[in-house]
Amino acid sequence: MNQHHNPLSLIKETAVLTIAVAIIAAAVYFFLLPSHASVSSISGLGIVLSNFVPLSLSAITMILNVLLLIIGFFTCGKEFGAKTVYTSIMLPVFLACFETLFPETGSLTDSQELDVLCYILVVSIGLSILFNRNASSGGLDIVAKIMNKYLHMDLGRAMSLSGMCVALSAALVYDKKTVVLSILGTYFNGIILDHFIFNHNVKRRVCIITKKEEELRQFIINELHSGATIYEAIGAYNMEKHYEIITIVDKSEYQKLMNYISREDPLAFITIYNVSDMRYQPKR
Repeated sequence: MNQHHNPLSLIKETAVLTIAVAIIAAAVYFFLLPSHASVSSISGLGIVLSNFVPLSLSAITMILNVLLLIIGFFTCGKEFGAKTVYTSIMLPVFLACFETLFPETGSLTDSQELDVLCYILVVSIGLSILFNRNASSGGLDIVAKIMNKYLHMDLGRAMSLSGMCVALSAALVYDKKTVVLSILGTYFNGIILDHFIFNHNVKRRVCIITKKEEELRQFIINELHSGATIYEAIGAYNMEKHYEIITIVDKSEYQKLMNYISREDPLAFITIYNVSDMRYQPKR
């Protein structure tokens, strides 16, 4: 949150994060808790642990999140910004509010399966808001980042693995049906999150060979405010020299680029690739 120097945008950012965390906490308290399922989250692990520890779910979640934040800071350092700290602390605070306001809440759907389904749908709304704000809900995200750094494991896979471990912890306390629901819930939760996280981050690498390369270069730089790389390409059939312009664009830029090319040079040759990860390694 510290990147916003404008107080108004800071208030707006904080409000959006707070609403997202409130949605996640509501999903946990009103759907996950009554279902007893431990679907891939620290709150899910808290639900299992509350059978062994004489503390409320909010207290257990707060302890786990603070411990993970401390471990995260020591292992991954500055990767955990103010947003992760804020959301990690606010989640158990909201859970504590719900525990106080609605102490005797049972299942709203009277069905364990529907509770798990509703949890996945509601929590994905909150998490997608956080991901779109480049924030996370802390908890298992921190575990996944640590696994990503030290085991060089893909972030999505690390989230799934840590989530499955939490789901399997249901076997310590609950019946087979709850364990199966926890595992299925974790699996589907992962699919929905993949859609939100990775589809949101997907960019397109567009390679264009056009007769109007100078106009296109100007359009990419001045209109899209994007960069491009130009390669000399030689056609194998008649050994003619062309220039290939390669640029990486997001969804809205891609649309503008395609509209421009179809208008200015319908005969341009275009190849498109999806890119989900880009890294720039500065020289040491």
